[in-house]
Amino acid sequence: MASLTKIIEEHITQLFQETEEEVVALRRKDLAELFGCVPSQINYVLRSRFTPERGFLVDSQRGGHGYIRILRLSFRFPEDRVNHIEDLVGETLSEPEAKRLLLNLQHRKIITGRERLLVEVALRYQEEVARSLFDLSPYRRDVMNAELLKRMLRSLVLS
Repeated sequence: MASLTKIIEEHITQLFQETEEEVVALRRKDLAELFGCVPSQINYVLRSRFTPERGFLVDSQRGGHGYIRILRLSFRFPEDRVNHIEDLVGETLSEPEAKRLLLNLQHRKIITGRERLLVEVALRYQEEVARSLFDLSPYRRDVMNAELLKRMLRSLVLS
C-alpha cells in the first residue's frame, strides 16, 4: 500500500492533469479532511514534493480562510529554462546535489536520460581531477561543479 504522502502527491498531480491549468488552488483543511490526516502532513507533502527543483512554486496562507496555490512552472522560451536552471544550480553544488538536480530535470523532461548520464560522467571526471591532480578544497570543487553544470545544461537547453 502506498504511503499517505505519495497518495496526497498523486491526488494533487491528478488535479493538474484534470484541469490542464498551470495553477491549482486548494485548502489545507479540506485536503486534511479528505485524507484523514493533520494539516502538517499536507505541509510536508508541499515542502518535499512540490518544490522549484521539481517544477513547482507554492504560495500559501494559513488560518481559517487560508489557501494553497500550486503553480506548475512552464517555460515558453528556452532562455526561461536557462534562467531557471541557473537559479537552481546556484554558485556551488556538491556532486550528490548535482545528481538529484539532474534526476529532477530528467523527470521534468528538460533533459533526457542519456544527457543526464553524460553530464554525470563529466562532473565525476572533473571531481576526480580536481581532487587528485589539483588537490582543490571541497568548496572550490563545488564551485567548479556548479559552473560546469550550468554550462552543460545551458548548451543542452538551447540546442
